[in-house]
Amino acid sequence: MLVPLSSALCATVLGVTCTVVAASADPTPSSTPVPSRQDVRDARRAVAAGADDVPAVQAALRDANERLQRSAIAAERAEEAYNGARYRAQQAARAARRAAQRAGVAGEDLDRQRTAYAATLLADSQQAPQLTALAALASADGIEALMQRVSTIGNAQTALDLQYQRFLAASALAKAAEEQARSTDQAAQRTKDEAGAARETARRSADAAATEAAVIAARKAALVRKLARLQDISVATAAARQHALEQAAAEQAASAASAAAAAAEPAAATPPATPPTTPSSSAPDPTPAADPQPAPAPDPPTQTSDPAPTPDPDPDPPAPSSGAQAAIAFARAQLGEPYVWGAAGPDSWDCSGLTMKAWAAGGRSLPHYSVAQYEQSTPIRASQLRPGDLVFWGDSSSPSSIYHVALYIGDGRILHAPRTGEPVQEASMYYWTPPNFYARP
Repeated sequence: MLVPLSSALCATVLGVTCTVVAASADPTPSSTPVPSRQDVRDARRAVAAGADDVPAVQAALRDANERLQRSAIAAERAEEAYNGARYRAQQAARAARRAAQRAGVAGEDLDRQRTAYAATLLADSQQAPQLTALAALASADGIEALMQRVSTIGNAQTALDLQYQRFLAASALAKAAEEQARSTDQAAQRTKDEAGAARETARRSADAAATEAAVIAARKAALVRKLARLQDISVATAAARQHALEQAAAEQAASAASAAAAAAEPAAATPPATPPTTPSSSAPDPTPAADPQPAPAPDPPTQTSDPAPTPDPDPDPPAPSSGAQAAIAFARAQLGEPYVWGAAGPDSWDCSGLTMKAWAAGGRSLPHYSVAQYEQSTPIRASQLRPGDLVFWGDSSSPSSIYHVALYIGDGRILHAPRTGEPVQEASMYYWTPPNFYARP
């Protein structure tokens, strides 16, 4: 049996033409040499190594996908950090403009008070020779005239003091407003510089992610070609099979994440059962002992009073308005358009730019920053999600860690702009990792 086995292995593994000969026949000089026992052992090891490489290649493909995902998430964190810095810079610039306006108003008031005080001072100085106490006494025609002049002197002095106090107050207010305007302007400049630095960081991160994606794509293509050789199929078939495997794995992971999220819902969502009115710990007594005071039983209170129902500890917020459908329709109209960091249309988007413009179409103004979109919406639980709500991904339990946002459309599905290289698309809410924040605009 050695010769047929050797011939088969030679034909299938080594890929050369072999001649099958009888065990007792001597090979002729023109025939191909029969593989030795060592050749057979080597061929068998090669076959075994090739079979072992299939799961190894598939594991390498999974690792490549995970690297791609990590790179994309790192880029999106940097991009949303830039959106946050830009949002804060816009807020600071508005605060600086308001402070400058207040300083301008205070300066105008100071000018008016300065003019009024100068006029009062001038009038007082013009009347001074006639309103001194000595002049009054000398020219007085009687006690009444004297008292009138004394009163006039007092009134003039009071008016002058009052005008001076107004001038001082206006001066202090103008100085404070000017100082605040200067401070807010400096803060605005700092946040503008921070936004510029964040922009550069985001640009570098996006470039690094794009480079990483290209390297990983080339690596995956090489792995798929190797997989095709190992499985003796075409590269196209191997790529289709690998894509189907990845899709099935993603759907399985999404299903598991959905089940885990449902199981993790807080117990407050389902009110506890009403405790029994009689203690369950006491053993039943078929012939209860006579109770000399049966009146205090718990029945009368239900007839004499109707206590207000206990409020839901976590009531559902109002359902999304009709604008939710407009928001979904807008986002759906952008399907297939490219992801570009910092973009908010009309033909390219990042995650928060898409949700901002979608809800603008629905009549709700939201900033171009995922953290601020969460902060300006009503937080909800996963079980409360309705079409039009927003779902968020963050690094921790703090909303300040949010780096991605998507528009919920129902049935566990979302519309979003995922990352560089991936266009606006519809996907499972659990397409990469479960979201950890939910809100209703």
